[in-house]
Amino acid sequence: MIVKYFRKMISDSRRFSIQSGSMANPIVTVKEGSLCGTVNKLYNGVNYYSFKGIPYAQPPVGRLRFKAPLPVQPWEGVLDATKHGPNCPQTNATREILEGDENCLFLNVYTRSLKDDSKLPVMVYIHGGGYMTGSGDDDMYGPKFLLIQNVILVTINYRLEAFGFLCLDTPEVPGNAGLKDQVAAFRWVKNNISKFGGDPENITIFGESAGGASVTFHMLSPMSKGLFNKAISQSGVCLNDWAYDAEAKTRAFKVGKILGKETTDPEELLEYLQSVPAKRFIALNFKVGSEDEKYRGLHVRFGPVVEKKFDETEGFLTEQPLDLLCSGKFNPVPFIIGYNTREGLVVAHSEAKKHNILNKFPSFFVPAEIKRNVSEEKLEEFGERIKAFYCPGRDLTLDDYDILSDIATDLYFMFGINRMADLCSAYCKSVYMYRFNLCTELNRFKSLVGMTDYEGACHVDELFYLFNNVMNEDIYKEKVHLKKYVYMITKMWADFAKTGNPTPESSLGVKWTPYTPHRKEYLNIDDKLEMSSGADRQRVQFLTKLYTEAGLPCYVKSNL
Repeated sequence: MIVKYFRKMISDSRRFSIQSGSMANPIVTVKEGSLCGTVNKLYNGVNYYSFKGIPYAQPPVGRLRFKAPLPVQPWEGVLDATKHGPNCPQTNATREILEGDENCLFLNVYTRSLKDDSKLPVMVYIHGGGYMTGSGDDDMYGPKFLLIQNVILVTINYRLEAFGFLCLDTPEVPGNAGLKDQVAAFRWVKNNISKFGGDPENITIFGESAGGASVTFHMLSPMSKGLFNKAISQSGVCLNDWAYDAEAKTRAFKVGKILGKETTDPEELLEYLQSVPAKRFIALNFKVGSEDEKYRGLHVRFGPVVEKKFDETEGFLTEQPLDLLCSGKFNPVPFIIGYNTREGLVVAHSEAKKHNILNKFPSFFVPAEIKRNVSEEKLEEFGERIKAFYCPGRDLTLDDYDILSDIATDLYFMFGINRMADLCSAYCKSVYMYRFNLCTELNRFKSLVGMTDYEGACHVDELFYLFNNVMNEDIYKEKVHLKKYVYMITKMWADFAKTGNPTPESSLGVKWTPYTPHRKEYLNIDDKLEMSSGADRQRVQFLTKLYTEAGLPCYVKSNL
């Protein structure tokens, strides 16, 4: 039934005749069938080819809801690839319901060449959004900045929230369907990207926030091995508390109760949940948190899990990320990792609203990973120490955005990223760390959340130097002096994709040297590029001490 539905969708609404192929409508034939795209222009007038809404897996609907994706079926005729496919059902940043469509497993390819022998480096982007919002569409992730550097850009959709991350600990629904969607997209790229001028042996995956965390999960997963050659993680790693779900099965049964099915039988629950209209699952993220989760950490409830092992099921992740990192059981590809200096500005308003409860119960500052590993007495002690470190000698107030932003930056993003860099550096051929502090009119997210009076770069801000979109395009055109920054960032990212080295030559005036556990080198990205060492040293040392006291490794033992 799924296959018939898919083929009918194509034949009814997205079929072209071969005669439609022209300079305006280029046609590419991949393993599953033919695609008709468009020709567009970069800002410098160079042509590029756009193919949008390419299906990379079967629609995950009906009995396939919550399950691992199946390979896409071939189609007849020429598929219209001039428009994006539907977005996954989701909420936006203001919690507005966007019903979307469960049939959402589409990707987009942007390239400057359609010659099989061009061998262009390929960059596959995984969007962020807390695993609950976003898409690969060009209203946010346009290709015009990166394609100036002559790379191929691929952007993808994947299932979100409960659709992508429900876990029943069963062979049918072991969890991580959204990450397996990403794997399916990588496999499609590996099999087909040469038809778009790409080199299937030179693929870089990169992502931001939940997309950055996803990148690091792919480094750990045997399912993803061999599908990419380099990785870039921006503002998110698998060690951040919000990046994974330690209560997934409990949460799944809570979903059932909320939607009208109270049961302890996972098979009964699955059958019921597969019959519920899709729109009822949207925004469940905000309804399934525990009392503790209301105050501890970010409000991300559905996410990656450590799967139970089943003989008949290919597991994405069946061991704890920290164990894999400490033992070197991961794919040690060349790796860029980093964060923005004021990530926490994005949640400063919501953190400030909690100041009274945080003053009364500072143990809520303590990351969940530590909480699971210490006594209640130690938990309270750690909370007091965190409060005293960031806000010595007094209580927090509603106006302490600076302090609360620093706490959120460190606990939700920065420390996990520094920790990941250190653990990876013992095994990866090269780890390049950055600290993004550039602040110009292109920092659109900082402006959107009303924090322009504060120093530093907000969460998401670096994306406006990598992608053209509806929020930055006019500014980029009008403010000529900003173009040098876009060129600077895209050149480093593209050079890394091309060579494994973000500064293979000296045109940017700096040599970005790899991170080592002893010196902890990083590139400071600001008005100018400058190498330094020991990013946010005092804050990292303070949090390292807490994690170490809790018995949680921050470094590989050989580096201690």
